[in-house]
Amino acid sequence: MATLRNLKIKTGTCKRIVKELQSYEKEVEREAAKTADMKEKGADPYDLKQQENVLAESRMMVPDCRKRLEASLSDLKGTLAELEESNQKESPEIEEAQSTVKEVEELFQTTEA
Repeated sequence: MATLRNLKIKTGTCKRIVKELQSYEKEVEREAAKTADMKEKGADPYDLKQQENVLAESRMMVPDCRKRLEASLSDLKGTLAELEESNQKESPEIEEAQSTVKEVEELFQTTEA
């Protein structure tokens, strides 16, 4: 049985993962710029290799984070649907969950385009 408390937790999880995803994307941009700068300046090959490893690690986290966000979103949608079926259509938690679902879906659409 879905409860408003569960809905609130799942909404918070989605929001946290969105922030995490945005953070990883910024990190990839930073590390890519740093790697390019090191290549430009002719940095030591060992240091450059280490920086490339850092960049590769950051890039690996983005798809992982996306997968977790997709799972979290489907979980949130399921809980939301359950609560709407049980005639609990109006509450701040439900409104917040609906706006979070919309926000995450828009995020997926913009990154796929």
